[in-house]
Amino acid sequence: MVTVVVVINTLISLMLLYVAWRVWQLKQKIAFIGDRLTEYERCTHDLLYKAPENIYLGQNSIQQLRQSNQVLQLQIQQIRQIISILLLGRRTWQRYFRKMDFISRK
Repeated sequence: MVTVVVVINTLISLMLLYVAWRVWQLKQKIAFIGDRLTEYERCTHDLLYKAPENIYLGQNSIQQLRQSNQVLQLQIQQIRQIISILLLGRRTWQRYFRKMDFISRK
């Protein structure tokens, strides 16, 4: 009878030792995952810490580029108009002198 109790207690002790070993492994894995998540959070924080400021600076830069682009577009339009006027004047001038040349040859 005592032998049976000792064997049962030994089996229970071995099962509890196995359970304790598995819990210890689970604790190690959870600690590892927790450390990884903490490291990821730190890296993410370092990357995104200045994101709002950088976005704001980017928006300001884009707005300045748009304003300078509008000025350049206006200048391009004015240059095109000047060139059109010069070409019109050249065509008019050539027609006038061709008529004068044609009249003077007659």
